[in-house]
Amino acid sequence: MKRLGIAAIVNILLLAMPVQCSGVSEIPKTTLQIAKNAGFKAISNQQGAKTVRVGIGTNNFASYEWENVQIYATGEFEIYNNDKYIATYDNDNIINISTVGKIFVLTDCEKNVIAKVSGPIIFKTDFGYLGIKDLKRAGKDALYRGQLELVSCIKEGKFHIVNSINLEEYLKGVVPNEMPVSFGLEALKAQSVAARNYVLSPRVKANPHYDVVDSVASQVYFGANTERDLSNRAVEETSGIVALYNWDLILAQYSSTAGGYTESYENAFSDPMTKQFPSNPKPYLKAVPDNNEFKLLNTEEAAQDFYKSKPKSYDIKSSYYRWEREWNGQEIQDAVQSTIATQSSTGFIKPAVQKNETIGIIKEIKVKKRGNSGKIIELEIVTDDKTYTVQKELVIRRLLTNRGKALPSANVVFEHEYNENGDLIYIKAYGGGYGHGVGMSQYGAGFMATELKKDFDEILKHYYQNITLGTEPIILSSNSNQNKITQNFYTKNGNAYLIVDNKYKMSYIDTCINDNDKKIELDTTGRYGKINISKYLNKGMNTITFYYPIKQGSNKGIRLYIELAEKNDN
Repeated sequence: MKRLGIAAIVNILLLAMPVQCSGVSEIPKTTLQIAKNAGFKAISNQQGAKTVRVGIGTNNFASYEWENVQIYATGEFEIYNNDKYIATYDNDNIINISTVGKIFVLTDCEKNVIAKVSGPIIFKTDFGYLGIKDLKRAGKDALYRGQLELVSCIKEGKFHIVNSINLEEYLKGVVPNEMPVSFGLEALKAQSVAARNYVLSPRVKANPHYDVVDSVASQVYFGANTERDLSNRAVEETSGIVALYNWDLILAQYSSTAGGYTESYENAFSDPMTKQFPSNPKPYLKAVPDNNEFKLLNTEEAAQDFYKSKPKSYDIKSSYYRWEREWNGQEIQDAVQSTIATQSSTGFIKPAVQKNETIGIIKEIKVKKRGNSGKIIELEIVTDDKTYTVQKELVIRRLLTNRGKALPSANVVFEHEYNENGDLIYIKAYGGGYGHGVGMSQYGAGFMATELKKDFDEILKHYYQNITLGTEPIILSSNSNQNKITQNFYTKNGNAYLIVDNKYKMSYIDTCINDNDKKIELDTTGRYGKINISKYLNKGMNTITFYYPIKQGSNKGIRLYIELAEKNDN
């Protein structure tokens, strides 16, 4: 006989209860007691915790393929071959792992063979952290929460190391490595939300075996040994919170220093699929000045005035707020000649330049088009032979190297100097910012937090336009993977709303809010609803489990999320 879950029992019993107005009402304790007496497990708050799979690189991130490794733990640890138990060791042991073909060979510190298995090999500990011998992160021994998995590569004799870890614990190893803790708690909270958005956003996996890597190619993740108390607090006090625009997680771009004026997404990035540039705009990633008195910088005159001066800005404490670079005629010639073929392979230099092809003598670097922040969108390299059109900020930065290094940003203006023969003998660049300059400026966030005493939601809403802060939107339906969904989130003041998209006119859903079972009745006169659930919440951490009411039928569903900060509440 098929057994109904507790949610189904409760839904059936609720049919006999009086219908109430749209809102939240308690499920009578007698109903729950009947269900419990019938032998069913009470509604629980089991968290559907998200797991992140992180590819661990070698020192200096030179490779993500390993030939051998030594793994240890700071407490007792267990080893598994996939789900099959191998052995338990204390923290005095170091396990050596190498491969022969596709077979993992495990030996202990006395070189006794423990196992020869196909893997994946899994290391777990409930009593500390797992470590990789001789691997350093930020000058410290690399230690990790969660579990370490060794998975064979396509190449025989090599394997990947994957740290499988809870999302919130992963963020604790990211935030202090992406932002200095001296920027303050509220800035670190803003960074936590941006980093959470990054890893939760749909993406092509870095590798079939892991979602992201531990370097700047994804987000800098250095593990447990680099965690800091203040950044851990920032992660915990934003737990479960993401930035949303029209029900979707935003692409929470951020960079070190915007230079006083952020740029619109389409003016810095190409479309990831079509490679079109400028790309399609994102309405929440628009150019934003730190001061509303700053005028648009999309003209040469405005950009020259702005980047040759230092107006008061949120970014002013960054050493890259303003910078200068210079080349003599031969240096700029050599810099462009040495990089142009490689950058041509991106498709953003026309005509393309092949390896060993000379470009002629450079006469001028001419800006053809700028974004609202003054960022160069299109540039011309004028030579005595041809004129080369260069697009996209990263290509421009990598093309115009100075002493072997790319320009800090494409927010830059140029001065040229010529001799009496009209030959270019000197170029000086005046620039501002470090990085692509789209979305949140990390130095700006630090200034807003420490100097202006802004809360993290105010910081995020300055850099990302018309966003809402809330939990990740979910779909509740009768499908087995959608009929019970748990969300954990933190709220500073205990205030929140349930936002629903009730397309199929469901009359109610069942929930368990902080161990209290509630029936949430829905307004069926309109599609979208907003229900205040503040009186059921704690200041601090909260847990809500949503249950699909089977009595509503099997062909319905509802979208919802918990709103913690409205887009217009600043």
